[in-house]
Amino acid sequence: QVQLVESGGGLVQAGGSLRLSCAASGIIFSLRTMGWYRQAPGKQRELVAQITSGGSTNYADSVEGRFTISRDNTKNTVYLQMNSLKPEDTGVYYCNLPYHISSWGQGTQVTVTS
Repeated sequence: QVQLVESGGGLVQAGGSLRLSCAASGIIFSLRTMGWYRQAPGKQRELVAQITSGGSTNYADSVEGRFTISRDNTKNTVYLQMNSLKPEDTGVYYCNLPYHISSWGQGTQVTVTS
């Protein structure tokens, strides 16, 4: 059974940084593409960044150049470094497997104040 546990969210001022972590279990982590999703208030959940098993990355236009996704296969963990945060980055952040969507974790709340 896949389990995804997100952490690292918080309250930050615009321009600040946060680093999110997602610990995965129940999968062969090193073989899977992993992604970070964001659900802003009143909006649908969207994929903001993904990283393949080989380390290739893709980003939504809204976060390109500000967010960096990375992974540590020895820890079964995927990270999202978020810099130059904006109020519109506010939302609940989740990780999941873009090509094998599994049960969603509880997410981690990110709130960016202006």
